[in-house]
Amino acid sequence: MKFFVDTANLEEIKLANALGVLSGVTTNTTLVAKEGISFHDRLRQITEEVSGSVSAEIVSEQADEMVEEGKELAKVAPNITVSIPMTLEGMKAVKVLSELNIKTNVTLIFNVNQALLAARAGATYVSPFIGRLDDIGHNGMDLMGMIAEIFDRHMIQTKIIAASIRHPIQITEAAQQGAHIASVPFDVLRKLVEHPMTDAGIQRFLADWNSRI
Repeated sequence: MKFFVDTANLEEIKLANALGVLSGVTTNTTLVAKEGISFHDRLRQITEEVSGSVSAEIVSEQADEMVEEGKELAKVAPNITVSIPMTLEGMKAVKVLSELNIKTNVTLIFNVNQALLAARAGATYVSPFIGRLDDIGHNGMDLMGMIAEIFDRHMIQTKIIAASIRHPIQITEAAQQGAHIASVPFDVLRKLVEHPMTDAGIQRFLADWNSRI
C-alpha cells in the first residue's frame, strides 16, 4: 500500500517527502484556505515538490463546469489529479475528463455501488471515506474490503484510496482489506514511526553505550 499525505501545508509535505515514503498528496480548497494562499499557487508549489499524484478538488456542481474547471486544474502540472464528488453530474464529468486523459479521484464514497459506478465512469481513483463512516457508527473497513474484493474479481484497474484516516490502526486495517493507497494527515503519518518500546530501546542502547565511556 502506498502513502499519500492529506494536507495543503507545504512544510508538512516537504517533511513527508523527505522520509522517502510519499507517493502523492491529496488536498482541497478548505485545506488551502487555511494556508492563506491562492489555490493554484499552492498546487504549483506542491507539484514542484512531489512528483506523484496531487489531487485537487473542484468546486463546480454542474458537469460542464466541472469539466472546464478540471481542464484548468490539469494545466497546473502533469501530475494533477482532479478530485470530483460522487454525484450524477460528477460521473458525467469523470467520463469526459477520462476521455481527455485527465486523471480523476472520485471522493465522498460511502458505499460499494458508488465506488463501482465511479470506476466504470473512468475514475483513476476512488476514495471511500472510512473515518467518516466510523464517525456515524458504521464500519468503514467492511466497505473497504468489499470494494477491494469486487474490483479484484472484475479486474477493475481503478485504485482505491483509503481516505478520512483518523488514526494509525486504520492504516493497518486498510492495507489488510486491500486498499492501494492511504491518504493520511501528517500528524497520523508521523505517529506511524512511534512506539514506546522503540523509544525505550533507543534509550537503553544509549545508556549502555554511555556506560562504557
